[in-house]
Formats: sequence, C-alpha cells, structure tokens
Amino acid sequence: MTEGYTGADLFTDALESYGVDYVFGNPGTTELPIVEAIGESDLEYRLGLHEDIAVGMAGGYAQRRRYHAHHDDSITPVGVANLHIAPGLAHGLGNLYAAEVAGAPLVVTAGNHSTDFRHEEPILSGRLADMARQFCKWSDEVLDVAALPTMLRRAFRVAMTPPTGPVFLALPLDVTMAETDAEPERLGPIPNAGSGDPAQLERAADLLAEADDPALVVGDHVARSGADAVAAADELAEATGARVHGEILSCEVDFPTDHDQWVSYLPTSEDAAATLMDTDTICFAGVSTNTTLTRHEEALVDPDTTCIHLSDDAWEVGKNQPADAAVVGDPGLVMQELTERVRGKLSDDVVADRLESVAEVKELVAAEMSGYGEGDAEDDPRASKAELVDAMERVAGDAAIVDEGVTSKYAMLTRWEFAPEQYISNKGGGLGYGLPAAVGAAVAEAQRDDPRDVVGFIGDGSYQYYPHSIYSAARYDLDLTVVISDNRNYRILKDNTLHLMGGEEEDYEFVGMDFEPGVDLVQNAESHGASAELVETPDEIDEALADALARDGPDVLDVLVHD
Repeated sequence: MTEGYTGADLFTDALESYGVDYVFGNPGTTELPIVEAIGESDLEYRLGLHEDIAVGMAGGYAQRRRYHAHHDDSITPVGVANLHIAPGLAHGLGNLYAAEVAGAPLVVTAGNHSTDFRHEEPILSGRLADMARQFCKWSDEVLDVAALPTMLRRAFRVAMTPPTGPVFLALPLDVTMAETDAEPERLGPIPNAGSGDPAQLERAADLLAEADDPALVVGDHVARSGADAVAAADELAEATGARVHGEILSCEVDFPTDHDQWVSYLPTSEDAAATLMDTDTICFAGVSTNTTLTRHEEALVDPDTTCIHLSDDAWEVGKNQPADAAVVGDPGLVMQELTERVRGKLSDDVVADRLESVAEVKELVAAEMSGYGEGDAEDDPRASKAELVDAMERVAGDAAIVDEGVTSKYAMLTRWEFAPEQYISNKGGGLGYGLPAAVGAAVAEAQRDDPRDVVGFIGDGSYQYYPHSIYSAARYDLDLTVVISDNRNYRILKDNTLHLMGGEEEDYEFVGMDFEPGVDLVQNAESHGASAELVETPDEIDEALADALARDGPDVLDVLVHD
C-alpha cells in the first residue's frame, strides 16, 4: 500500500478545493487509486450501475446546479464522473454527447493502463482521449503526475467558461499511484463572454429599428447564462415589440411563456417552422439547435430575411444563415446593451403597431397548437398525453422537471407555463439521458436548504434504456418522482416513418417499434428499490402523483397513455 501523497490524493484534494461534493462513477481496476482516495476524502461517491448512467447523473446534476450557482457565487456548477478505461468510456459516450449538446459543465475522467505497459496491448486498452474528443471542449491524458495540477485546473476552467460543456482527462495508473509533493493550483475567476462588439451592437439596433415585423428566437444559451439573461430577453422583446419564439428543440426556459409577446416554441416540422420564421427580420439569441430532425426541402429562413445573431458561442454565429449583424458575447449582457441602444430608435407608436401584429399571430398559432397531445383515440380508456401533462401541472406545478418524454414533449411545452430555471430536457436526442439526469438533479436539489420537488417525465422507450438508474436514487434515498408516459411503442419512429416515406400507418409493419410483450415497469422499479404504481386511467393520475410527491424516496408512476 502506498503511504506517501499520490496523484490520486492530489486529484481528490483539487476537487475539494474547487468546491466539488460528488463524484459519479462506476469503478474498475484502473480507477482503484482514485476510488480509494475518494473514500479517504470529504468527497462522496455516487455509484451508477452503468457508466452512461454515471455520466447522465453528472450531467443532470451540473445542469441543475448551474441554476443554483446563478444565485450563489460560492457554488461550482460542475458534474464530475469517473469511468472505467476504454469500454467504460465507450459506455459513457452516449450521455457525454447529450451533455455536450446540453452545454452541461462536466469533468469526465477514466483510469487507463500505466504508460509503460500499453505496448503489450492488455485487455481494455484504447485511445481514450481520441474516443472522447469529438464530444468535448477539450480531451487529453495526464502522462506525468507533475502535469496533474495544471491539467485539472484547466479542465475545470474549460468546462465552466462559456460556452460551457464537458471535458475529458485520462488518468493512467502510474500517474495516480505516483508520489508527488505538488499541490492543487488555484482555480481563479471564470470570465463571462463579455457584452459584445459595440459596432455590431449598433448595427443590430439599427436593423431592429428598421424592421417591419421583427421576431426574436431565443435558444438555450440564454437560460444557461442565468435568470438575468431571460429577463434581458423580456426587456428586448418589449423594447422592440417583437414576437418571441423558442428555438427548435428548446430544452430550457429562455423566455417567460406567460408573456403577451411569447408566441410558441418552433416545432420540428419544416413547413410550420418555416412559416413562423417567414418575416423580414429575425434576431437569433443564444440558439444552437434551430433546425429540423431530418433534411428540409426548402430553406427554413428566407435568404432575403435580415438575420441578427447573438451568442456566447462564436461557432453558432452565422452558422446556418448569413448574419447581417453578429455579436459574440454573453446573451444576457448583449441583450441588455442592445435594449439600451434600440430604445432611442423606436417610437411608442411603432412598438404599439408591432404589438398588434404579435397578438394576431399569437391567436392564430394558439389555435393551431391547441390540440397538441390530445390524440384521436376517443374510446381508449388510457389518458391522452395532454391529460397527463395537465394533471402533472395541477399537482406538481412548481416542481423541477427533467424531461425525456420525446413525443410527449410538445404537449408539455405548449400546455405548461414553466418559469425560468424550472425545466430541462434532453437536447441531444439520443435516448437514455433523461432518467439518470433526473437522478442527478435530485442530488443537486438535496443540497439546498429548501429543495424543490424533482419530477422526471420519461417516455417508456427512454425509461427502458437505463431503468437501473432508479437503483442509484434508492441507494442514496433521493426524493425523486418519475412519471413514465407509457404508450408501449417508439411513437417517434412511427411518426418519422410516415414523415420520411409517406402513406398511412396501416401501410407499415413498424418493425422493432412495439413493446410486445410489454415490460412490467412497476416490478422493475420496485426491484431497484423504488415505490411504484401502474396508473391506467386519467382520473387516477392526480391522486397517484400527489401521493408520490408526499412520500420520501424515489417513486415511479407508470402512466398508460394513448397516441
């Protein structure tokens, strides 16, 4: 047994000095020095029964903790995950991708074989940094214990510096077991992205003032910048009289949805999205996923439309449409600056005329979207997705929601007036993030003096990716309620089949898209330590959910819904 101060000890000391409380992981032999050092530190290890669960928990924790950090500068909003060499990292890549698209600030590590042993090609070998690189802001390997303090400090700074996202470090056994007299390096302040180029801000203000029918499309980089950024979007909309939409695949609350100028989230449908963006001037603020799921036949935004792009991510500025004004900076600070500049360029009469147009568009869109989630199964005893969402809002209206309902998502977004910092969803699209992310969010909420209820809203297809996420919630006695929107099929794939290939449902066999025979999700959840209940009709939902929220520990409600 090593008696001196090792790289593993330095690793845990650095994490503690940076304000980390938890390490999410699934251990293996190459991680044993790290796991042992965690056990001797004040850090707490949170076990996931699969590496992708560990990464998903770290991602949901980081997303929820970031909201807390917006109100408390002492909080470090980073999720830390420790995985097991090449196969374990490969297992975790699905949710590493999800964390990247969600902008979750993560530091992901994995043990590796000693540097003087790899030429023998032992089992579990792989080029770890290369595997992770495409999904990370930075991916590297620590090859000498002397480099560990600087590389750890850099990892945290890169993860937290806007645009936030995951980083990866491989930690070879000879590095974590080597003795050292090095100490953790101080982290230092994390900069924001600034308030933007004054010349481009002035150009943007002029374009908004000259517009006939301006639209503001807000994306999730707004919410990531904080509640002040959401408020800045509100002020910019009011100053310009613009109608407001959420970007396609919005997964956070980027604008108050009870505001008179809020119209809708942009749908994934090419025709509907293009219709809503058919205007002379659009200001895209903090967007990153504003395109359809499959190729679109025509341009979503007319080439003649004047486009203003604002983002803390330079890559997103002018990416899919030419930008007539391009401002790189913190979305909240940029919109505050833009509001000040545009106010002097617009009369009250012009703003009033624009607001009349907004009201007309809002009324038309509301009528078009009012039926989302209602379905057409009049004689089906199961709840519609709309009925499920309405019941959830009645009973758990203030809960923190982690959503991977997939085809239930737009019923939730169109019917529930979420407040800022209340809602996160799987932005990457790959199934299997939402349930472990809900567990991680519950870990984050448990750290608060006045924790919010956490509700995971998970489709049955998504739930069955990692049902053993519930084990972690039970193991650590987390207060988490999971509502499964259960239509017993991959509805999204059936919808996409019809979209891509046309025809009617009776024309297709839908190979591999129905769960027949079905999985008993209640017994499954109970086997992992949760209380669980099957909810078969709409009138059972309210009471079942209220009871689940009132109980401590994890609860799973399997709610049958029709399409």
